[in-house]
Amino acid sequence: MIKVLSILWNSFKMALQELKVNKLRTFLSLFGITIGIFCIIGVLATIDSLKAKIKTDLSSFGNNTIYIDKWDYSGGPEYPWWKFMKRPSMKIEEMDIIKKKSNLASNMAFFISTQSSFTQEENILKGVNIYGVTNEYKAVQSFNIGFGRYFSEADFLRSGPQGVIGYKVAEELFGKAEKALGKTISYGGRRLLVIGIIEKQGSALIGGFDYDKSVIVTYNYFASVFNPDNSNPYIMVQAKPGVPSALLQQELTGVMRQVRKLSPTQEDNFTCNDVAQFKDQIDSVFKSINSGGWAIAGLSLIVGAFGVANIMFVTVRERTSQIGLKKAIGAKSSTILYEFLLESAFLCIIGGLVGLFLVWILTVALGSVLPFPLHIAPSIVFLALSICIVLGVISGIIPASIAAKMNPVEAIRTK
Repeated sequence: MIKVLSILWNSFKMALQELKVNKLRTFLSLFGITIGIFCIIGVLATIDSLKAKIKTDLSSFGNNTIYIDKWDYSGGPEYPWWKFMKRPSMKIEEMDIIKKKSNLASNMAFFISTQSSFTQEENILKGVNIYGVTNEYKAVQSFNIGFGRYFSEADFLRSGPQGVIGYKVAEELFGKAEKALGKTISYGGRRLLVIGIIEKQGSALIGGFDYDKSVIVTYNYFASVFNPDNSNPYIMVQAKPGVPSALLQQELTGVMRQVRKLSPTQEDNFTCNDVAQFKDQIDSVFKSINSGGWAIAGLSLIVGAFGVANIMFVTVRERTSQIGLKKAIGAKSSTILYEFLLESAFLCIIGGLVGLFLVWILTVALGSVLPFPLHIAPSIVFLALSICIVLGVISGIIPASIAAKMNPVEAIRTK
């Protein structure tokens, strides 16, 4: 154990000595390693952070949930929006029938929405989303109440003018979010009592529910003020535990065809959208981006590996007499081999650490600009150091082998 630590320490000292004695040469040779690690870790950290943010946004749609709508969410350049626009809107009566016929659904909610401006004394906030929901909506969606409470069963039955508002709505209208609780806000000449405030969610990168700038009311209250047919209605259906969303999608398609009395030859005039499919598409896109990042970084790492190999060839030549002296006093060839391999690995690690430091600076600089936080996961740091060690061993294997095979007498005579 002591011998191993001695070899490690000697190799580390020699790597530092190489940096001190030949600063410019070492810097230029390690620059490729630094850029390669910077590219790989920069791409992986950015993609990992972006992927986490998008998946968090997608989770706002609900887990294992199907959205029955007249619109198809797949999109694309040839999206036939005119065909979907002519489809009939979803009806709350259809949801009641689906509840009776579906065997795979657990929670189900009807959803409608519109926008309006809200005021409180002299404060005004435009473009606020008003969501009208039925009583199982909270079971399907993932959000927490920061202050106050959510609707009770009695609230859904009474359908009074009260609402649960988003954090930004409360903050903009009252200065501090918690001050909104128990107060009234106004829109379109109507007043609404605030019974709860949703925890701050943050901005979303993809479409979804902007809870920060929203007001949630009961469906019956919403329908008494606005026309549900003109309020983007759809049905949210969550599968029972253990039931795949794809299986629920198939069942709901069959049930909806029965509900709308479509003949076998008629095409669907609705779409059962599976959000889980979007997650699979996102994974596929990120894999392609990661591949591109690896390809760019790979070229830099290859250049860096040749640079480190060049350093080690020169180092072996410069230390030939020292190698001969070590072997003459009893140093084994394996010890010489390990010392040079470890020195090569330490040089690559130093270049990699510089690359990681540059990525850290990048995350700090861009963290305040991008709409999502950048972070470097421990697994990515471990990957970077592993790459450096492997590159160091590959770059130093030939020079180290040459050093290990030297004849001590001839090596000592070398000037």
